[in-house]
Amino acid sequence: MDLISKHNIVHRYEKRKLLIAINCVAGLAIFFFGYDQGMMGSVNVSIDYGAYRMKYGDVLLQDGANQVEVQNSTLQGGIVSVYYLGTLVGCLLGGWIGEKVGRIKVMALGAVWGVVGASLQTSAMNASWMICGWCRRPVYDPQSGCSFVDNGFSPFVWRFPIAFQILPLLFLLGIVFFFPESPRWLVKVGREAEARYILGRLRGEDEYGLAEAEFQDIRNIAELEKKSGKSNSYFHMLWDIMPRRIGGGSSGNLHIGRRVQLVIWLQILQEWIGIAGVTIYANDIFSQAGYSVFKSRWIAGINDIFYMFSTLIAVFTLDRLGRRVTLYWGNIVMGISMFLSGGFSALAQQNQNNESKRAAYGAAGAAFTFVFTAGFGATWLTVPWLYPAEIFPLQVRAKGNAWGVVGWSIGNGWT
Repeated sequence: MDLISKHNIVHRYEKRKLLIAINCVAGLAIFFFGYDQGMMGSVNVSIDYGAYRMKYGDVLLQDGANQVEVQNSTLQGGIVSVYYLGTLVGCLLGGWIGEKVGRIKVMALGAVWGVVGASLQTSAMNASWMICGWCRRPVYDPQSGCSFVDNGFSPFVWRFPIAFQILPLLFLLGIVFFFPESPRWLVKVGREAEARYILGRLRGEDEYGLAEAEFQDIRNIAELEKKSGKSNSYFHMLWDIMPRRIGGGSSGNLHIGRRVQLVIWLQILQEWIGIAGVTIYANDIFSQAGYSVFKSRWIAGINDIFYMFSTLIAVFTLDRLGRRVTLYWGNIVMGISMFLSGGFSALAQQNQNNESKRAAYGAAGAAFTFVFTAGFGATWLTVPWLYPAEIFPLQVRAKGNAWGVVGWSIGNGWT
């Protein structure tokens, strides 16, 4: 296949090996996203960051440890919230570019953009500077990993974790062009020979018939969806939910507008559950449960690790139970655990003078916070991100995913 670079791994690997390699690249992108998402709480309480650079608080000595006492919560929250404005605009732009230039190039562009944003934030000297970088990068929270440096006063405490994310971005940028383009996108833009070859390599020579059948299905769907091209813009996708007499319903039986509303509100509900509050303000939650400032930071870090591994539960349950049942059981687990976590934390606060009861209630509150986080990771974290790729037609799939991120941005900014 001369149309594909000779250095592309599609020539070297096939079937399971090729699929694993592609999944590793996708996993690297998800790792980067997860690293960003898991990092905001301790940046807010970093002394150099909060008291000297962003200037929304003063230094306070509590439980033998220095921390930031917030004086301007509006500024603190505003710095974090402006990120979601960036994601709101960026996801729509990324979806549009992805349709034009392909998935590989848009991933490379995103990596470059991320490096620029991370560099701006690493070098930030004030709130305006940080906000400028925040519009280009997701939120950060190094937890307690570097809090021991210079007793928490060093800029290294928050600058290093932000700068560290540049490494996976550069690695992603360096390898992404050695991977095959999406066969569905290739068919959409008329590069059918490349798409057929890639599908053949994914299936293997012994399953050429299945690869050809899959290729024909993709081509037939692409031809069918081109007939509804006027409904492919962001505006038409959103407006499609409206009655025909005012310009809606242009997608006909595809009901694109319904799908857009579904993915937007699924993401909004995902954030209304409260996971952002638990992860970003984990230090405060564990402090209220009766733990010292230093121990709260470490417990928050362990909770994030627990959160990460909980997503593996979905690997074994998601397809067996289905999407809706997964969301249902997640709601039940999270609702019960959050109720108990709040109750036990309140009891810990009421028994400050009784060390044994305070410790017991605090431990129970922390344990159910872990259960809440794990329940979210196994259910609501996965389904809203998976759903858009499953329900949108090929012609608008990238833009459909972008609408999901719009809902996620609104949900986070709202909460």
